[in-house]
Amino acid sequence: MKNNHITKFEHQYLKLGDEKFTEKIYKSLEKFRGDKESFPYYSLVHKGVKFNSYVGVIQVGKTIIEILPKADKNSDENRWRKILIGMLRAVHNFEIKAPTQSSLKIKPNSILELYFEMFVKEVEYLLHTGLSKRYRKTEGNLNALKGRLLFQKNIQKNLIHKEKFFVNYTTYDKEHILHKILYKTLKLLQSINTSSALQSRICTLLLDFPEMPNIKTTKNTFNKITYSRKTEAYRNSINIAKMILLNYHPDIQGGSNSVLALMFDMNKLWEKFVYISLKRNLKNYEINEQVKRPFWSCESKSKKIIPDIVINKNKDNCIVLDAKWKILDGNVKDLSDGDLKQAFVYSVYFKAQKVALVYPGDGENIKGKFEKFSSETENKTCDLVFIPVRDNDMKVWQGEIASLFD
Repeated sequence: MKNNHITKFEHQYLKLGDEKFTEKIYKSLEKFRGDKESFPYYSLVHKGVKFNSYVGVIQVGKTIIEILPKADKNSDENRWRKILIGMLRAVHNFEIKAPTQSSLKIKPNSILELYFEMFVKEVEYLLHTGLSKRYRKTEGNLNALKGRLLFQKNIQKNLIHKEKFFVNYTTYDKEHILHKILYKTLKLLQSINTSSALQSRICTLLLDFPEMPNIKTTKNTFNKITYSRKTEAYRNSINIAKMILLNYHPDIQGGSNSVLALMFDMNKLWEKFVYISLKRNLKNYEINEQVKRPFWSCESKSKKIIPDIVINKNKDNCIVLDAKWKILDGNVKDLSDGDLKQAFVYSVYFKAQKVALVYPGDGENIKGKFEKFSSETENKTCDLVFIPVRDNDMKVWQGEIASLFD
């Protein structure tokens, strides 16, 4: 890693004097944190920060702070970086929390490469296959009558120049919202990227890409986008552009203190990764995620229970999985009572014969059961399943995960 790169693991501290962590960076993170009651990425401590269960990248100016996951005693940064990238690639459509702004740096096999390299490749592909055209309405003062004459504006503009016509007409060209978004993103990457290898590709794209007018992008801008058969190929690049543009807010005092947090909730990522692994490998079973069931209600409000994964092997064989990104590693004394009670509720409401709490780690799987106190709780089991974390081929690892529940 270059001199402006800091690497930490989740739940670790970063204090003034550590590595390249300066007072200026601390003040930027303090400002970014603000006075929000709930802020998930890190907590402020005396002259430093303590990272929470979110992993990813926070960049302040040119300094990149990388926060990696960790589920055992192994502290090999390259190993955990590879694991995180592999999980993100497998999940792919995982919803990213990126609430802010920054200049980004891409490095081979880094977390940032996963998204910025992907965006560049997508745009390169679109240019190679040919950019789509659309009809658009436009206004202009022309020398010939074309489209619909706008009388009021024509009088204002052409009181002297009788040879001109101010009209509203239809044009068929490449200037439409999809290309405006991509061009805006390319221009942003040109200014914030610090990788020389990627910079040349970005500059080449900007030379080949038709110049577009600047637009203001909001969440509503992306909500209004619809895709057709001709524009479906734009979906991936637009999704990445959405992540970048909606969350980039440059430092108005010069950009040196801009901050971007590209962060992932490790608990949700783990849940999604286990689900995707089962879905791709257990083809003969019905596998669903986030299945909602009514749990409690009053006149004004209701509550639902939502287990992570429900596996239906057949009509009378249901397994409910609750994935937890916790370091338990076979040590039952660290098992949460709340996790067990939650598992028990799942077993009753889903009439599951088996419930499993799924943790990362190399511990031995533990078979457990709920004590019987009625006919409904007879033979209800709750196992602790430990999934060894692999840094080899992701598909092999996903197959190993699926084999535990086959």
